[in-house]
Amino acid sequence: MSIPANIVVTRFSAMGDVAMVASVLKELIKQYPDIRIIMVSRPLFRAFFEDITGVTFHPFDPKGKHKGLTGLRKLKIELDTYQADAVADLHFNLRSRILDMLFRLSGIQVQQLDKGRKEKKQLTRFPNKVLKALKSTPERYADVFRQLGLSLTLSGKLAKVVKPLPPMALALFADEESKKIGIAPFAQHSYKVFAITKMEKVVQYLSEAGYDVYIFGGGGSEKVVAEKWENQFTRVHSMIGKFKLNEELAIIANLDLMISMDSSGMHMASLMGIRCLSIWGATHPYAGFLGYGQHYEDCIQVDHPNRPNSVYGNKPCICDGIEAIDLITEEMIIQRIKEVV
Repeated sequence: MSIPANIVVTRFSAMGDVAMVASVLKELIKQYPDIRIIMVSRPLFRAFFEDITGVTFHPFDPKGKHKGLTGLRKLKIELDTYQADAVADLHFNLRSRILDMLFRLSGIQVQQLDKGRKEKKQLTRFPNKVLKALKSTPERYADVFRQLGLSLTLSGKLAKVVKPLPPMALALFADEESKKIGIAPFAQHSYKVFAITKMEKVVQYLSEAGYDVYIFGGGGSEKVVAEKWENQFTRVHSMIGKFKLNEELAIIANLDLMISMDSSGMHMASLMGIRCLSIWGATHPYAGFLGYGQHYEDCIQVDHPNRPNSVYGNKPCICDGIEAIDLITEEMIIQRIKEVV
């Protein structure tokens, strides 16, 4: 099988999954510098790929010009201009599979992601749960490229990215002696969110201990929480609504540590080569969504036979009458911070 020179890569959402694609593409381009990647994803996620040589970003607009079957046909016509000789479908949803079919009808080889649904069902079912570590999502992505004939080897290591701070953030990093800790305390699903009252105590500890703390997230209610902490505690800074995604990445690249839920904050830290303490409730790192290059021992969680009950954290996981993530205490997080910073 000849190695493809121009590869269309599709991964439309979610933010953390797209960030993991970027981590894999970094490794791919290092090993195959002559390959050209056309990355198809939502416009917001362009920032993840801006610094990867050999990657051209093509925006996907599912609610506008690329909506429905007609829109996907338009997208296919747009992508034809790149003269790709292969497609790596790293999403494998209805939209990407329709696009795959259109490419196949044009004689272009397509390889698709194996999401491992059977193994994930066994991991999350109760009773008869099969509690074992599954193949990581980055390795599943890499498998798609391997099926295209590329002998891709993932190092599985964090690679520190050097980025200058945005001008507006310079004053927030003025103290060169303090440790800089980011916190991404929010997630799409409530069952993956550590109690805000408990996280506030973590923020208070860090503030009183002399750390600079940077709160990441998005949305109006999250902004209110972050600004409350900013006003309540010294050396606490809300990033929400103040910086673009590429600027947030630059700020993360200058941190000493990130603390995150099982959410995009962890994957953004991985992309910038920053160690992350991650907090897990209904979900579990065994499902394969641990941040690229992050380590299992940095996962803060409490073992219980009901965990995990979900791959995505979109349903409650009750453990002896308590939601799984509520088994974790603020003291557990503070103790782990003391051990690693």
